[in-house]
Amino acid sequence: MRKSLFARNPSVLIFLTCLALFTLGVTVLSEAFGTDMISTSFVKTLGKTLCLCLIALAMDLVWGYTGILSLGHFAFFGLGGYMIGMWLMYERTRDIIVTSMANNPIPPTDSEVVAAIGNQIFGVVGSSDFPLIWGFSHSLTLQLILVVAVPGLLALIFGWLAFRSRVTGVYLSILTQAMTLALALYLFQNDSGLRGNNGLSGLQNLPGLDDVPQSVVSIWFLWASALALGLGYIFAAWVVSGKFGSVLRGIRDDEARVRFLGYSVEGYKLFIFTVTAIISAIAGALYYPQAGIINPAEIAPIASIYLAVWVAIGGRGRLYGAVIGAAFVSLVSTWFTGGQVPSIPLGFYTIDWVDWWQVVLGLSFVLVTLFAPKGIGGLFDLISGRTSPNRHGQDLGPGAGSLQEQEAES
Repeated sequence: MRKSLFARNPSVLIFLTCLALFTLGVTVLSEAFGTDMISTSFVKTLGKTLCLCLIALAMDLVWGYTGILSLGHFAFFGLGGYMIGMWLMYERTRDIIVTSMANNPIPPTDSEVVAAIGNQIFGVVGSSDFPLIWGFSHSLTLQLILVVAVPGLLALIFGWLAFRSRVTGVYLSILTQAMTLALALYLFQNDSGLRGNNGLSGLQNLPGLDDVPQSVVSIWFLWASALALGLGYIFAAWVVSGKFGSVLRGIRDDEARVRFLGYSVEGYKLFIFTVTAIISAIAGALYYPQAGIINPAEIAPIASIYLAVWVAIGGRGRLYGAVIGAAFVSLVSTWFTGGQVPSIPLGFYTIDWVDWWQVVLGLSFVLVTLFAPKGIGGLFDLISGRTSPNRHGQDLGPGAGSLQEQEAES
């Protein structure tokens, strides 16, 4: 009899319990519930951190389990933010325009309202006409569909072209980075239709909810982010725990052997690449309303490199490791760059952590890669007594490197 997902992966239930307790604790201690022990700004930081954990989970699926070092997943994250950001900015601007025109002697027509909205949004780039890509910005339902469809379609096309050509290794990483850079450079242009370097702003203001304080809105987004992370973790655990997960590990460890056994390697890689792109876009759609603004700098290749660093520090090939790595680095980064860590005067030079934090992060990545390849997640292996299968000089499968059941349970 086949065991349930939770029986095969006890860590899933542990993770969901910890996530639920964390969300409940933050909710009770927030300003929205009157305790004021956690500020609204920090609640937003925690909500954004949960979104970063979700994209780290996607990165672990595509890199830690499948072996595809993608340096472009933050592009999908940003696209998800842009898709929901268009609706938020359109509706918010529309509310302002309608309110300001309410006292006009002659009520404005729909075309006049739309023209005023266009002038308000695109006046900063010297235009007043809505680009074609804003055609569905008036509809929340359609924009939510685009949150999934646009990044998913981009990943599908890019992955199909790359995988059918059997581009692998560092060459594939360079291609994904080039895709991200090309997208960022395009979005920096004023005629891209997304306000160029100005990006989309005011996203923290939910249309029609002016009377709801930000303290309550931040809790709503925290709940949504926690729910998305929980569902994402269950889905990721389901993917990697069965036969599909074993094939993914096989592709990671020996792609040629898996192809020789008759599996469609390109199909598996394309599926996981596209699915993780959609997960990343959902994370972005929840992140940027909490951040309040999105611009092309958020999609720069360096962001995807940071993502790989988070997963490596947390421990790739472990779902909880990816989450821990993203949460740890994100919160520590907020602490260092927020000016809360005192500078260190050396007499001839003063170490300002706002400037030196990236150096610390880079050194951490190097040290983890050299001396602790299992990352922070490896500490949980030591605590739980979990070790790699002891071969005793014998292979556990048809070829060296195969762990079969033992690896499938890991």
